[in-house]
Amino acid sequence: MNYFGYSSCVVLTNAAQTRVVIVPQAGGRILEYACNGRNVLYLDPAQAGWTAASGKPAPDPCGGRFDVGPEFILPRRPALWLEAWDVIEVSARTATLRSAIDPATGLQVTRTFILDENSTRLRCRQTMRNCTAHTVTCCYWSRTLATGHGIVLIPLSPWSRFPKHYIMYGPGPVMNYMPDDPAIRQREGFLEIFGPPERPKLGLDAQTGCIAYATREDLLFIKRFTVYPERPYAEMAGLTISIWYKETSRCELEPIGPLETLEPHAEASFEESWALHAFAFPRDKEAVDLARVRQLIATGKQP
Repeated sequence: MNYFGYSSCVVLTNAAQTRVVIVPQAGGRILEYACNGRNVLYLDPAQAGWTAASGKPAPDPCGGRFDVGPEFILPRRPALWLEAWDVIEVSARTATLRSAIDPATGLQVTRTFILDENSTRLRCRQTMRNCTAHTVTCCYWSRTLATGHGIVLIPLSPWSRFPKHYIMYGPGPVMNYMPDDPAIRQREGFLEIFGPPERPKLGLDAQTGCIAYATREDLLFIKRFTVYPERPYAEMAGLTISIWYKETSRCELEPIGPLETLEPHAEASFEESWALHAFAFPRDKEAVDLARVRQLIATGKQP
């Protein structure tokens, strides 16, 4: 299928009018995750058809990206982030793609996408394999760019190491554990982010394993994933979730996996589950029906 300037995109569809479009030619990422034609992923028209082979400057790619971390520890890894992936297997509702071996990290990454037969549920599994002769440490890092002007809704754990249940990065190399921002509040057990805060990058240590995002397309985009309280997390503040909301055009939703210590030729996997639900975007951003959000979260399946 031709899509967004790319040929040979992989397409998954089902009876629930759900469509997933994956681009092997540029980072093995998702370009469309849509229900009834409404895509919740942000696409930058200027990036249409871009590939590493084009010779044009590399963009920060749009769409549903996946990565490996920790963010400030691993070197740049264009073989995983930007370059072409191989399609290993594809059917009507399942696709598996594999990267080249990244010389910077020694990792090779495989991604499998499985679309449910009768619902919007999409399982996204990433497997990281150490292809070196030495130990490699890494973690799963999802970096989905959703459409803009939405509302982030994160169910909170009863306890957090952060006084306000989140930290704010910046200015500079600072992690503010007592932020005060008018775009962010706690209500009824949720952290609500109504739009871009003063500083775009936020981090949470919530163990609920869920991020919800209300979109202007009248959809509630829900990500679910497993949190492992007994395991170390590799981001500097032990984060399980990061949110990057710098501009109104897009919002980055980032589940983070635990630290993986991979011996030579060992591998580790992490999975998150996506879902879409009809959800009228509120006229008043500060009046989200959190009871309804909680109900929709509860109806889903964990990975």
